[in-house]
Amino acid sequence: MPELDFIEKLLLEGKTDDAISRLDAYLSVRPSDRAFYLRGNAYRKKGDWQGAMNNYLQAVKLNPDSPAANALEMANEILDFYNKDMYNH
Repeated sequence: MPELDFIEKLLLEGKTDDAISRLDAYLSVRPSDRAFYLRGNAYRKKGDWQGAMNNYLQAVKLNPDSPAANALEMANEILDFYNKDMYNH
């Protein structure tokens, strides 16, 4: 099984920290939009929106057609909703 497929399986199994560790090592040798996208998903699962968005941005820089573009847009919409909602209390 290719490394990124294995890492994606780890994420689906909830092994987020292990996935991030493996993605850090992978990206230090082979930067790719898919690896940045997966690491963004891992950070999002941990509730680290800044980490998620930074990784999605890196993925989009490498490949504007990456699924990270949609993930980045959704993350922005979610954060905009939460930030606006804070002012309504």
